[in-house]
Amino acid sequence: MELLNVSKIEKYYGNKSNLTKAIDEISFTVNKGEFVAIMGASGSGKTTLLNCISTIDRVTAGHIFLGDTDITKLKNKELNKFRRDKLGFIFQDFNLLDTMTAYENIALPLSIKKVKLAKIEEAVNKVAEELGISKVLNKFPYQMSGGQKQRVASARAIITDPKLILADEPTGALDSKAAKMLLDRFEYLNKENMATIMMVTHDSFTASYAGRVLFIKDGRIFHELNKGNGTRKEFFNKIIDVVSLLGGDMNDVI
Repeated sequence: MELLNVSKIEKYYGNKSNLTKAIDEISFTVNKGEFVAIMGASGSGKTTLLNCISTIDRVTAGHIFLGDTDITKLKNKELNKFRRDKLGFIFQDFNLLDTMTAYENIALPLSIKKVKLAKIEEAVNKVAEELGISKVLNKFPYQMSGGQKQRVASARAIITDPKLILADEPTGALDSKAAKMLLDRFEYLNKENMATIMMVTHDSFTASYAGRVLFIKDGRIFHELNKGNGTRKEFFNKIIDVVSLLGGDMNDVI
């Protein structure tokens, strides 16, 4: 079932005398329950694409549909409600509130929606167990490791059961062990909870956890890979092959 439809979107920055085309007529669809990675060199347009889908940025032309909603037409209160109810965000730098415990950070989206305390407690405990962070719920961010902070941020992103989880370089600030632990949890959420995930990454190993990879070059989709029934190792090797094929300015995505 189709969840996301990105149709001929363009994004320009600057003015007439100095115009940059960050996205050049990109179109693709994502089905419910898919895990899609977006790869590309710095300046390729991958983060701009994610920002347009997340409504952080507005497209210059084209349309983005999530379900039946054309999100390019939403304004102000509608947009805020849409972000709160339909999307989950995971950022590289965690974006946790330092004065709140892990429990309070995770519970915040439900508190804003005025969910009853008993239901909040049940939801926080459930998601904390799924992400392996039950033991840090009473800790503040400064008392946690990078991996724990990122899993707390992930728990906060998914606690509202969003239609789409958007992750921007979620493993970028983590060591290899913490990154693998987080990716294993993403894989669990995707397979067990049918969570739909779109993830920007520069890292081939991280991308190999997805079921599909879109390669962006100069604001356009250059290539697409599907994992199919192959193993993650086989998929990783295919990703490396495409990265090698792109060469030159793409060396920084290996």
